[in-house]
Amino acid sequence: MTRTLDEANRAVSTIMSMPYGVARSAAAEQEAARITAEGPDEARAYALFALVDSYTSTPEAEKAFLPFTQLLRWWDAHPELFDGSDTHSLFWSFKWMVGLLARFPSVPTAQLDATLDDMERRYALAGNGTSAVAGERFAWLRAQGAPGTEEAYRTWITTPRDSFSDCAACLPAGQAEYLAETGRVREAADVVSAAVASGATCGDEPAGMESLLQLLLLDLGDAAGAAAAHRSAMSHLDAAVSKEIATSRHVEFLARTEHPERALRLLHASPEHLTVSDSPGERLAVLTHVAVATGVLRETHAETPVELAGVPARTVAELDAWARGELTPVARAFDARHGTDRHARLLDAAWERQSRRLPVELGVLAAAERTAAATDPVPGPAPDVLTDGLPVSLAGADAGSPAGVDLAGLTDPRDDADPVGAALARAELEPDPVEASAAYLTAARVAEEAGRLEDAGFALAEAAQVAAALGDDEGAVPAFGRAVGLLRAAGTDPAYVGPVVRAAAAAQARAGDVDAALAAVERVLGGVVRPTVGAPAAPTPALSEDLATRRAAFAAAEERQLRDVRARLLATAGQHAEAARQAETVAEEFGRAGLPFDAAHAFWLAGSALRAAGDATAAVDPLRAALEGLAAVGARADLAAVADELVGTLRGLGRAEEADAVASSLVP
Repeated sequence: MTRTLDEANRAVSTIMSMPYGVARSAAAEQEAARITAEGPDEARAYALFALVDSYTSTPEAEKAFLPFTQLLRWWDAHPELFDGSDTHSLFWSFKWMVGLLARFPSVPTAQLDATLDDMERRYALAGNGTSAVAGERFAWLRAQGAPGTEEAYRTWITTPRDSFSDCAACLPAGQAEYLAETGRVREAADVVSAAVASGATCGDEPAGMESLLQLLLLDLGDAAGAAAAHRSAMSHLDAAVSKEIATSRHVEFLARTEHPERALRLLHASPEHLTVSDSPGERLAVLTHVAVATGVLRETHAETPVELAGVPARTVAELDAWARGELTPVARAFDARHGTDRHARLLDAAWERQSRRLPVELGVLAAAERTAAATDPVPGPAPDVLTDGLPVSLAGADAGSPAGVDLAGLTDPRDDADPVGAALARAELEPDPVEASAAYLTAARVAEEAGRLEDAGFALAEAAQVAAALGDDEGAVPAFGRAVGLLRAAGTDPAYVGPVVRAAAAAQARAGDVDAALAAVERVLGGVVRPTVGAPAAPTPALSEDLATRRAAFAAAEERQLRDVRARLLATAGQHAEAARQAETVAEEFGRAGLPFDAAHAFWLAGSALRAAGDATAAVDPLRAALEGLAAVGARADLAAVADELVGTLRGLGRAEEADAVASSLVP
């Protein structure tokens, strides 16, 4: 039975709301095929556009050309079936196609010229503005290194904006890249700084332009500005749709600012960026930044081991040689198509950047300590306390995570008459991370001097969490250790120490010390008293029956979270089979506790761990359980991510029909 237009449009809209990935593309393929075969015809343009959109931000981007051609032919045959939104989407996707074609050196110049001419002709016939065409002509001339590029740039930035112009975030990012390439670094930095200050955002911004800004400020010798740009860019990176180029810029930045361990950790956190991309052009950009970084790192870390999936390199020196060997043929292919030496010159400029270095202090807590020392009402260092075997000093930098922890609410701000409470309140309202960390450090020091060790521990944990969120694991790990020591010295219930230990474990794992993280989790797990299931909580002289029951429930909940983190740490340590076993057990306990979202994530971990252990067949059931749980609670972003993994697993097992069924289940 043919669906109504509203039903078909709702199905396509569901796909458009999904994160990019294998599952979304598969669902879009099925929906476009169904509407093309069954109707309604009025929904076909929307379905084809959804398929184009689904492909363009994935490693399957080249597949977007066919549905775009089909969309264009449908427009030529039946423009009356396009509503206003469909028409805008068609002309907007022209921009994507021109840009995408340019990123494949196998596409002949004549084909690109013809596509761009067709875009200009169709825009004129439709009465559209000329901003988009001017932007694509400039980008194509720039890509070739052709004469007239500067004139085209001036035409683009002076053409009046219209509904097809780049957004307020993408436009300055494109401007700045060209300005920097042509030596106008100060102007480029000013353009990006103004855009960041304006609050402009889009799918990849501000993470992309801030990752560029840090490099521009580095070249200008502005260490403080570069540090601030780096912290802000890192805080926005996870929200970006495409992270590959931004991440590679961070790797270069860290190498050139004397943070080799951080640079290598970031590479190991995202090894897929080195081998998977949406086009040769993106791959060239990523590997160029990485090769600049490895060129710097090999001077002092040539024999440092690396282990990056899909990359045949075992040391930094081998990684450097591999990256250069991979990118050079791609650069030559582009220059051969264009008949210029633009990419050869860009590589020469990249190698020259290796010598332009600047020490940049990136430690959030190190900077916060200096700020706190300047305003701290209690001068002098805090006395030593139990530190759980970790150093007491605060310094450092970097991020990633086996499991996130929210420490909000563990601290207890007092009124302004209480200096600890006042510092905590100031920290919670402070948007600047260094200032916020400084306020937490001040609160911790004041509380410790007053003998309020528990308050001091939680305040210090908050400071550490701010640092960890911005990549300062070198500072966060010892700060967390000191916080845990303070809490234990205060006699804090282990169930309340647990969230701090979980946050500390995440930072320790990112810093490469998974064994220490596991040991800390085991230690606090041993102290959490778990009540017998179904048994009433026993009141004590100090606690009412109600409060005792609530504390017992909190202890049971914290124990589940700690065991979940332990399973994740085991997976990080490469103990995949044991991680899967423990994850499935805790998933079942989350389910019995009425926590379907947590249960789904634990099943997801179990499935991923089994895949990593080489048992794809066994991974299917826990991944299905995760999918069902996330569907039940409506967690669509996570649902699509699990579906990606399940679809990929089933296809790898040759179970294509099951994979298609999973994709279709995502669309009502």
